[in-house]
Amino acid sequence: MEIAASGGHNLLLIGPPGSGKTMLAERLPSIMPLLNTDKALERASIYSVANKPLDLTQLKMRPFRNPHHSSSAVALVGGGPTPKPGEVSLAHEGVLFLDELPEFPRGVLEALRQPLENGKIHLSRAAQQTTFPANFQFIGAMNPCPCGYYGDGTAKCHCTADQITKYKNKISGPLLDRIDMILTVPPLPKEAILNQNKENVETSETIRQRVVVAHNIQLKRQGKSNDKLAPNEIEKLINLNQNNKQLLSSVIDKFNLSARSYHRILKVARTIADLTGDKKVDKSHLIEAISYRRTSV
Repeated sequence: MEIAASGGHNLLLIGPPGSGKTMLAERLPSIMPLLNTDKALERASIYSVANKPLDLTQLKMRPFRNPHHSSSAVALVGGGPTPKPGEVSLAHEGVLFLDELPEFPRGVLEALRQPLENGKIHLSRAAQQTTFPANFQFIGAMNPCPCGYYGDGTAKCHCTADQITKYKNKISGPLLDRIDMILTVPPLPKEAILNQNKENVETSETIRQRVVVAHNIQLKRQGKSNDKLAPNEIEKLINLNQNNKQLLSSVIDKFNLSARSYHRILKVARTIADLTGDKKVDKSHLIEAISYRRTSV
């Protein structure tokens, strides 16, 4: 979550019910950098156009939107007779969290592909064309199977292989291609629940301080967060030696990665290096970034 917050990376969490996926997503804004004045005013303008209430005392906090899986495509991306911003725009410069991701209609999820790619949503109607900002960080959460308990070690799951495959296939390859990190969230062991020791637990503010440092490094170096880097900018910022090129070549061949997935690995590796204060991306950063990237759910 700290890496995702530092570089603005999209993230998919997979785990059984009660493993903490939703809690992690809801806490993400608390470790993200605060909005500057211009972005805060832009957020207020979007809410005004959408006729949504906004707590002005929290104006500089990153927005967090969590639409229900029954939401329509119009509710998510915006529209209507007089086009109004949808959830993707209300999450501008913040987090769009979709819980129970496979339960969303396929068409609704596919509508996310455009704003995830360019940070805007274009709405065309017979009378007018409208463009709303939609530069959000996407966080998704899903169970590993329809019942939710596949692979949790309890033998609760009775889903068939076909049911599990069908469930996972509700998330298309092109959408997964736009997600930087796909992680498994295991259930908490009972020892961790019963014997909680809060003495050495970091607060969100402590983590935010590290995130802000890494975020400022990116702004100073390239004027934007790592997730917004174009392919040609990535190649300039990350000079791979021959060994690292061979490592990535073997990963591309083994997992049949697309060019987009390859560049997303490099972006995450660049963020990991920024968090550790390293000017160059080395093999350890690449290996960690690769471990956060899976080719399928």
